[in-house]
Formats: sequence, structure tokens, C-alpha cells
Amino acid sequence: MHAFADLIRTVPDFPQPGVLFRDITPLLADASGFADCIAALAAPWRDAGVQAVCGIEARGFIFGAALAQALGAGFVPLRKPGKLPPPVLAVDYQLEYGSDRLEAGSGALKPGERVLLVDDVLATGGTLVAARALVGRFGAELAGAAVIIELEALRGRERWIDGQPLRALLRY
Repeated sequence: MHAFADLIRTVPDFPQPGVLFRDITPLLADASGFADCIAALAAPWRDAGVQAVCGIEARGFIFGAALAQALGAGFVPLRKPGKLPPPVLAVDYQLEYGSDRLEAGSGALKPGERVLLVDDVLATGGTLVAARALVGRFGAELAGAAVIIELEALRGRERWIDGQPLRALLRY
């Protein structure tokens, strides 16, 4: 277990009864812990030829931008609908109780560019799979994905590509 794991607070019954929410704000507020987290996140990707890091809205932006800096790569935000000026490329996806969309500026990635996806939490996997599809619409090459926390009971990893790297720093 990483030392920065102690900076992630578990909040029972939030946002609803029965849920154990993993609060990352104490980690973000601790300069040393956050730096250690980014170093651990970057380690497996240092020799992967990553040219762009795509951070998934919203907390994926925080980790993605710092990770891009650590890897010497560009940063591309994958946004929720209506946040970017047109033209955009978009992917619609299903959630447990509805649907959503991810968008990126139409020139944000280049065909063949090696891309790493980043988010804070892997739960059911729907958002990460949608992000993978969006990267594919650009013709970019997916290097893999990285998350800080994987909620194993929700089995999101099962929706990922066999053989495609997916790294989680912490598993609960």
C-alpha cells in the first residue's frame, strides 16, 4: 500500500446510505502526498511513449494535468457536454440510471498519437470505456489507463480491453 493512501478519507453513507465514499481532498491538500501519488501514477508509464494524457472530467483533470507534466506529455481534457466550443468529437454512453456524453475538441489529438487515460476512480467502468472510444474516434493509439482508486466490488475492470494496460494505485 502506498503511504499516500492514508490521506484518502472514507466517508460512510455518502452520498447515500450504504455507500463508502473515498474522499481524495485530503490527498490533494497534502503537497508531499500528492507528489508521491503522481510519482507512483507516472512510474509504469515512463517508457510507454505517452504523448498525451487525457483526463476525464472532473477529478481526472487534477491528476491528468500533473501526470502529463511528470511524463513530459500534453494534456487533453475530456469534458461533459456543453463545456467546449465547437467543433467537438463526442461519445455517448450509458450510466446505471441514464446516459451521459464525453467530448473533446476536434483537433485535440492526432492520429497515431499515444494516449494515456486518467481518472480518479474506476467504479463500473462506463466512463473509462467511453473515454477509450472517444480516443479511438481521433485515430489515436491507446497506451492504457490509470486510476488512483479501483472499487473492485463494482467490477469495472471487466469492461476494459483484455491485454490493454489498466493500472490502479489503490484497490478497495
